[in-house]
Amino acid sequence: MPGNYFRRIGAKRFLVMMVGNAFLGMGISIFKFSGMGNDPFSGMVMALADCVKMEYANLLVIVNFGIFLVQLLFGREMIGVGTLVNAFLLGYVVTFFYNIQLTLFPTPEGLGAKVAVVLIGVVVASFGVSLYQTPNVGAAPYDSLSLMASKQFPKVPYFWFRMATDGFCALACFLAGGIVGFGTLVTAFGFGPVIAFFNVHFTRKLFGKEEDILR
Repeated sequence: MPGNYFRRIGAKRFLVMMVGNAFLGMGISIFKFSGMGNDPFSGMVMALADCVKMEYANLLVIVNFGIFLVQLLFGREMIGVGTLVNAFLLGYVVTFFYNIQLTLFPTPEGLGAKVAVVLIGVVVASFGVSLYQTPNVGAAPYDSLSLMASKQFPKVPYFWFRMATDGFCALACFLAGGIVGFGTLVTAFGFGPVIAFFNVHFTRKLFGKEEDILR
């Protein structure tokens, strides 16, 4: 029952997950604002949205729904309220913050300014991922793809499945006319250490002994 579920996860986990998605959406919007590429999945959806003349947030809901159906079949244990928030609301959060940035700030020009914006995006998005993932209240549909594949083929390290999904999305982004650049490389290879830093020095301290994964 939904009521029992929310009592089990608690208000703190729910609130931290929601704040995490807000920061994650802000971070994705900053990467887009930099003009140097986004994370492979977001970049792919943005490029495809431009191709089909559809709003990014609306197309993201459609793509996430398709992946969510796969998650229902092969990774139901990974589904939680965080899954639904990430799948169906994150795109609108990204659009909200991106529109604010276009209104308040000049478009970054020059390599130095763009790199600086990317680095800001790394910090903001990594903080969001740390807040979103640590409460363990559901994996995002895209993140669940590599987790489900790793579950089906346990002899293959998770890393390779994640590289495969990110590589596919980056290629699709490029073929659709999207930007695959410095921002893409940073999100693909530089998130881990920054997320780990926030996990250790901030997010896990919010929960203390409550940190254990919910089952």
